[in-house]
Amino acid sequence: MPVQERDTTVGSLNAIIAVPSDPPRAGLVLVDGSGPATRHAWAGIPAWLAARGMATLRHDKPGCGGSPGDWRDQSFADRAVEALAALAVLRAETGVERAGLIGYSQGGWISLIAATSAPQAVDFVITVSGPAVGIAEQERVSTERALRRAGHPPAVVDEAMRWVDERAARLAVGDPPAQVLAAQQRHAGRVWYDAVAAEPYDTVQSLTFFARALSFDPAARIPHLRCPILALYGAADELVPVERSVAVLAERLPGLHRGRNAVAVLPGADHLLHVAESEHAPAFLPMLGAFLDLVALS
Repeated sequence: MPVQERDTTVGSLNAIIAVPSDPPRAGLVLVDGSGPATRHAWAGIPAWLAARGMATLRHDKPGCGGSPGDWRDQSFADRAVEALAALAVLRAETGVERAGLIGYSQGGWISLIAATSAPQAVDFVITVSGPAVGIAEQERVSTERALRRAGHPPAVVDEAMRWVDERAARLAVGDPPAQVLAAQQRHAGRVWYDAVAAEPYDTVQSLTFFARALSFDPAARIPHLRCPILALYGAADELVPVERSVAVLAERLPGLHRGRNAVAVLPGADHLLHVAESEHAPAFLPMLGAFLDLVALS
């Protein structure tokens, strides 16, 4: 089914709507992960979704792709409001009744916030490598794994992680990010410093963004989810505590959509659900398609 794309806007943000040539069955807003991102991301996913009869909308983050603003000044709640606004635009411009969110990585958190904040507006949620733990735990896991992969001995890893924990604790209780950054810079020269203090922990603005996110707890939101969810993870993901995330979802998901909720870990897949460069895990698209077939019309 050919895909047709057209420009639109979500508030002041540039966006692209992609639709199949036939009337779409349902719609999806594509919610980006962390860092800068433009409406030109997501590679061939919009075309693949259009072939399955799905309309999609993807938009710039503030300050990216020619759109105004700065995504680093946002909170997770701000991003969730954007996702809900994008859903409203998608429905208005394509005529779809059922529509949901697909969030990659940090976008999974945003999708969960949006779906639990406005359950009447979100008919289904898909998360791709979206942690079911908060940002402090997720970042701690990814940092420790990176240090160990780099070959640092246990004593060095332990020393580095003590600062990681102190940094998160100080930001959580409201210490000014400028003071935390100054304290961090006093560790410059440590063998672990570059791995722990580099972007996105190297400026007041980035530490402020991190501090705003610390209060979000996915486990507290999951029981309030009122729509079906598909949560996909890669077994070889070094950035997300996959086993812990699966356990949280298994424990906390409500029983409203038994038989439609799905949580899967794809063998050999990384954070992008790739098993080789630019090659998705074989089960990814079939599982995504099966879930959409299940929820698009029900």
